[in-house]
Amino acid sequence: MTHPIPNVLTIAGSDSGGGAGIQADLKAFSALGAYGLSVITALTAQNTRGVTAIHTPDASFVTAQLDAVFDDIRIDAVKIGMLANADVVRAVAAALRRYRPVHVVLDTVMISNSNHALLAPDAIAALRDELLPLAALVTPNLPEAAALLNVAAAEDEDVMVHQGKALRALGAQAVLMKGGHLSSADSPDWLIEDSVALRLGGPRVPLKNTHGTGCTLSSLIAALLPQRDLLATATADAKLYLTGAIEQSTRLEVGHGVGPVHHFFRWW
Repeated sequence: MTHPIPNVLTIAGSDSGGGAGIQADLKAFSALGAYGLSVITALTAQNTRGVTAIHTPDASFVTAQLDAVFDDIRIDAVKIGMLANADVVRAVAAALRRYRPVHVVLDTVMISNSNHALLAPDAIAALRDELLPLAALVTPNLPEAAALLNVAAAEDEDVMVHQGKALRALGAQAVLMKGGHLSSADSPDWLIEDSVALRLGGPRVPLKNTHGTGCTLSSLIAALLPQRDLLATATADAKLYLTGAIEQSTRLEVGHGVGPVHHFFRWW
């Protein structure tokens, strides 16, 4: 039996520089054989050197986009990124409860690589209380996990696992704790499912082109979930692809700051 090409929806902000957000998500979906759709929650003016302005549409327009997509198109997986404020968070949560997509990957985007706030402080509680319980997988980096739990950021893998279990206790089916902020020689992630904690090791690629890596990883996982039997397999395959995209990023010449990864390194 031939399986249909999966339709994967990204709910996130636009990056005018093309390296993160909606643009990175759609590239990641396409790279791994999924058809991408989008609901735009915010417009950012940004490039490889930083974010200079943000425009957030009214939450009712976000709802209109969500309804337009779900009313007509089979959605096999959803990736959620930048949500900007609490009203948008609540609008997205209401739509997920209404349409009940099978696979929801929540990337808890809070701060850009250039240290620009992408989520209002009062929205963190809404994200934790309303969206976390609807997610099949949550993919925080260490500062984001700490903000959600109101604790200090993990500095070793034991604390990473402990915090991942604490986030899962808040309602998420699984949590991927990303270890990029550790000072270790490699870049380990920990996947927390049920009572199982799986270490996903990986090399720390010594290149500066890391803009959009979090967006890309969560989108690669969302693209693979309808195509793999296990979350752990989809996550490991996505992490491997991202490593290649970082390693091949020097083939691109985009901007003068922190450049993007090469989403299509296998195809170009």
